[in-house]
Amino acid sequence: MLRLLDARTGSYAEVRPARPGLLRLCAHVPGTSGITGLRVLLVADLLARVAELGNLQALTVLVTDGEFPRHVSAVEQAASALGVHPTAGPASPGDAQALLGGPVDVHVVSYGTGADDGQSGVVTCVGDAHMRGTAGHGDSAADLLAGNEHDPLAVRLALMSFPSHEPADLADSVLAGARETARDWRRRVAQWAEWPSRPIPAHLAEAARAAFGDLDIPSAIALLHALAYDDSVPAGAKFETFLYVDRVLGLDLPREIGKLD
Repeated sequence: MLRLLDARTGSYAEVRPARPGLLRLCAHVPGTSGITGLRVLLVADLLARVAELGNLQALTVLVTDGEFPRHVSAVEQAASALGVHPTAGPASPGDAQALLGGPVDVHVVSYGTGADDGQSGVVTCVGDAHMRGTAGHGDSAADLLAGNEHDPLAVRLALMSFPSHEPADLADSVLAGARETARDWRRRVAQWAEWPSRPIPAHLAEAARAAFGDLDIPSAIALLHALAYDDSVPAGAKFETFLYVDRVLGLDLPREIGKLD
């Protein structure tokens, strides 16, 4: 079951796809887009990955006002670098349902924008995202990636470390910490891959499913932080848990397997 904080009611609502087996998503990228627009696409991607983990097909359209502006195209390019799956295409608010082939199940919006009250589906709000203390850079998606071109997935991790409905202040220390964490986790996964595989412990699988069910990605990240240093869990079980959680996080954690000296 997937539950989201519904901006219309202020409480959690269960997502009930209008068509069984298919989750239809609208990512509303704001007209003055930047890192916040990138974050909207990232949250929609996380929702799609959670749906796919539950054996649902996910279909996403990018909704923007008016003609497809250049800045939205730039945000899409940045989203691709962050491992965000491509959308089914851009659409105006009035065309989204036709492109999706049916009613929208979830609208992902930034604060200050949103779906009309008469439209179907749950509306989940994404907090603004900005860089803080990054000398010489602006506040666009391209600027965010400029200093992290060697590992854009670390930017993905930094953005995911904040609850999606809260602001994300990407200070230099946050981005540096994400880069170090991504490197450390990939190295550990490569080391654990040398050990016999073991099943994911039931309590870890339950905790991961609970986090994903509420789109509580920071809790899933915290689970991996704690597990990395938990000597009571066999290496093979750590390996399987990290790969399972990474199906949603999308950090390419198996990248270093077979490459350690």
